[in-house]
Amino acid sequence: MLNFYMPVKVLSGEESVKRNAAALTALGKSCLIVTGKTAARKTGALDDVTSVLNEAQIKWTLFDEIGQNPELSACMRAGKAAQSFGAEFIIGIGGGSALDAAKATAVFAANPDMDEAEFYSAKWAHTPLPIALVGTTSGTGSEVTNVAVLTDSKRRKHSIHVNSMYAALAFGDAKYTASLPQSVTLSTGIDVIAHCTESFFSKKANEISRAFSVRGIRLMLPALTAAARGEALSITQREAMYEASILGGLAISVTGTVFPHNVGYYLTESYGIPHGFACAYFLPELLEHVAGTSLAEQFYDGIGCDEAMLKALVEAVLPDRAIEMTEAEIAAALPRWENNGSVKNTVGDVTAEDIGIMLTKKFVKGTLS
Repeated sequence: MLNFYMPVKVLSGEESVKRNAAALTALGKSCLIVTGKTAARKTGALDDVTSVLNEAQIKWTLFDEIGQNPELSACMRAGKAAQSFGAEFIIGIGGGSALDAAKATAVFAANPDMDEAEFYSAKWAHTPLPIALVGTTSGTGSEVTNVAVLTDSKRRKHSIHVNSMYAALAFGDAKYTASLPQSVTLSTGIDVIAHCTESFFSKKANEISRAFSVRGIRLMLPALTAAARGEALSITQREAMYEASILGGLAISVTGTVFPHNVGYYLTESYGIPHGFACAYFLPELLEHVAGTSLAEQFYDGIGCDEAMLKALVEAVLPDRAIEMTEAEIAAALPRWENNGSVKNTVGDVTAEDIGIMLTKKFVKGTLS
């Protein structure tokens, strides 16, 4: 099967925001900008967006309370702020956290009295407001997915997939990634590798999604390898990384992710590991799970490197961080992976018990270097 649906209009390249102001005017006459406290300002993206809005005489107000692993409660507040302002559309500026929060904000702006349970039910009375997204990292590919990953009131990360959360517009200018700290460049870059690899080994994958995955990894590998060595990246390398991020987003828009992502959520919640690094911790286990299959052979032929080389890159990118777990802690966590969609989506079948064995080998009475 070659099923594919992606309704986002992507406008990329140098000064893509300034060159495409007319696309924003089509969305409405007023908007709420959703972002974090600093990144959108440091990258220059916020200035570019607000100058375009001012020139187009589009009214705007700012909600800059989004942090890493965005909380659903913040999105609820943003939605009420949008409604009070009379916003006709939402603009998200930032990495995956801000972009995912913008999607949820668009839902709450149209449904301001909705509670958490209603949000996750995806049975919304009103369609979300139109969304425009401006990415400032080369990582999540959230610009082109219908996914939002949010932290609920119990401090658990959940993903929600709804087609009405696709953005109307996505702007991609790699210059915004130039000011990122190396740790963010590495974490978001390895997240792209995770997206592409997991998508390739998804039960929902098809020839289109696998083409996105392979091309994304081939684009990402040289630049991420250079970044892992501490080299300064050129704008050409950063453009390759951004394109790879979009390709990874396109891939998972078809397939979703598989078990490393969901197990990575647990590391983020319990140990504060940044999302991209958290997902990468379990990429070696995924590669071992599929080792020796014809699908794995197809994968390595496509990306132009072998299992050992890909594992070496993961090891080079991951920061030194000691994690120790007890068998009791692991046993208590296992129910979260029973009947989990990402776990069940993995080719070759993975169970919660399998994940328990992986966690035990990695983290009981030891550390991961």
